[in-house]
Amino acid sequence: HQSKLDFFCKLGYGKQDICKVLENLGQEALEDDVLKELIRMGSKPQALENQAQPSPLKLVARGSCSTSLGSKWLGEDDSESSDHLRPIVIDGSNVAMSHGNKEVFSCRGIQLAVAWFRERGHTYIKVFVPLWRKEPPRQDSPIADQHILEELEKQSVLVYTPSRKVKGKRVVCYDDRYIVKVAYEKDGVIVSNDHYRDLQNENPEWKWFIEQRLLMYSFVSNRFMPPDDPLGRHGPTLSNFLSKKPVLPEPKWQPCPYGKKCTYGNKCKFYHPERTHQAQLSVADELRAKIGVPLSLGKEEEKRNRPP
Repeated sequence: HQSKLDFFCKLGYGKQDICKVLENLGQEALEDDVLKELIRMGSKPQALENQAQPSPLKLVARGSCSTSLGSKWLGEDDSESSDHLRPIVIDGSNVAMSHGNKEVFSCRGIQLAVAWFRERGHTYIKVFVPLWRKEPPRQDSPIADQHILEELEKQSVLVYTPSRKVKGKRVVCYDDRYIVKVAYEKDGVIVSNDHYRDLQNENPEWKWFIEQRLLMYSFVSNRFMPPDDPLGRHGPTLSNFLSKKPVLPEPKWQPCPYGKKCTYGNKCKFYHPERTHQAQLSVADELRAKIGVPLSLGKEEEKRNRPP
């Protein structure tokens, strides 16, 4: 009895069904007869029952905190969705010379700029500097805090543009082209006070990109300070300028300078806080409402008095 019970349990049948069949057929019944009786009773193995029953659908409430499921359906990667800030490409020579008052190549200026963007949460930051800046400083080209370049290079932030010497003369590749090209391909932001006019004339697409994605800056007592309005007073804010998905500000209504004495009625383009819960009526309709004249009669009088 126990051997038959174990055998049919391994096939996936329930113990209660097996015991019922064995009681009906007897303990000496053949395995084929037991199997036929189990099939006749409609008993199914548990594996087949699990396959027949569809798995219950998991419903996710709107606005739930778990957004990983929705992002996978949309084909988004967690790393891409978390990084909503634009890549940063820094003109190292321009920043270093600006920090050194155009007299000294100050590497500390580059470090201040990189630290400022890191504090904001930018993950992709590249600084381009000519390779000959690794050479020992000379009187005509002094360099301050040169060890900072080595530290940034180890952190994979600093990139040296190629340069070499041919017959004693230094051949330097144009580092500005590297800066604009990488920023354009990454759809990032160029940090420099240079306008790159020669590159603007070279490529019309680069011209538009430089005009729209150039972030200028200033150094105020060892403090890196980009402007709050990089594209002018009517342009985006600095946070929107550095973001891939800018946030639109809420519309601000300018209050009416006349206040309650305004006589424009519903034609006034300014904001009236006292009229928020009132219907916007014209001046004539407001006067009629005070007197008690119906609005329909007032409109008929206006039609009669109107010249042909």
